[in-house]
Amino acid sequence: MYEYIKGSVVSVTPEYIVIENNGIGYQLLTPNPFAFSKYEEQTVTVYVYQHVREDVLALYGFISMEEKRLFEKLISVSGIGPKGALAVLASGDPQQVVTAIEEEDEAFLTKFPGVGKKTARQMILDLKGKLAEVVPEFFPNLFQPDLQEKKAGSSNELEEALLALEALGYSAREIKKVSSKLKLEQLSTDQYIRKGLQLLLNG
Repeated sequence: MYEYIKGSVVSVTPEYIVIENNGIGYQLLTPNPFAFSKYEEQTVTVYVYQHVREDVLALYGFISMEEKRLFEKLISVSGIGPKGALAVLASGDPQQVVTAIEEEDEAFLTKFPGVGKKTARQMILDLKGKLAEVVPEFFPNLFQPDLQEKKAGSSNELEEALLALEALGYSAREIKKVSSKLKLEQLSTDQYIRKGLQLLLNG
């Protein structure tokens, strides 16, 4: 079982990043791959969860141990797989997720791809009151401040962000609805993704 991998970010795609360590490239599925863009060709520590099934062997990467632990909590809920958990974490605002669970806000939780009323109810039943150990004070330091660095946006960055939203499970109709609003912004790919997710979650 892997705990973390420390290496160079050699590739960033809408679905995963590649970390090279001692000549081996590890493909890591992450909530928001473009959060790692500024670390390309730099050394970074990525916390890893290894997912094994009969037909699947995949590695999931996270920017912090707390984020990894929340991922593990989410996939422990019946009806939520790794892809669904990534979509929840990709919102970039764990406080909203934790608050929704604690306040039994099913309407908010069902806005995530693949989360219906039954799954939202199961999340509340399984996780309410059990997240304090992994999300102290609602993850005040979950997403590192330097990942928020603003840079000039471009059509290429917007396209990458829309591909990432599609990879998370949002439909073409949902993506088209928010893309018109995103086009008005000048953001980095990472920021486009987070802005898009907030628009999708807020309806």
